[in-house]
Amino acid sequence: MGPLQFGMSPAGVAQALSVSGPQERVGGPYAQEDFPDGVKAFYDAGKLACVALDAVTGPQVFLSGFPLAGSDPQRGQQFLLDHAAEKGNWVLYTPDDSLSLTDLGVLLRSQQVGAARLTRPLFVKEEWLDSQYFRDHLPLEGASG
Repeated sequence: MGPLQFGMSPAGVAQALSVSGPQERVGGPYAQEDFPDGVKAFYDAGKLACVALDAVTGPQVFLSGFPLAGSDPQRGQQFLLDHAAEKGNWVLYTPDDSLSLTDLGVLLRSQQVGAARLTRPLFVKEEWLDSQYFRDHLPLEGASG
């Protein structure tokens, strides 16, 4: 997998993920493409604005050695708070009790998986994290105009 960068076109995202294209495209005000292996890409005006990883089937990503996908949400939040205190990151809570390190573009949501809740990381462009609407609605799955 190559690096994903905000502002990439849908074709650039598919190339970075080493696939010919998404498994599914979802219409609406913010285009959504669902890729294999639990990766969802969201676009604003045709440019990549958010990447959401599934807690179980998505790729694992680490921040300072901590696994952001599929962890216990309380442990995940405590890790982000500790990381922010150590590194001086900006912390923001959302109404659903998710936590974001806004200067890193990381939003840690939780996802119901069977009887458990697990962490689900989202990587979000700064303008969307600065917007209360986007922070409260990400990952925009099923968003309607």
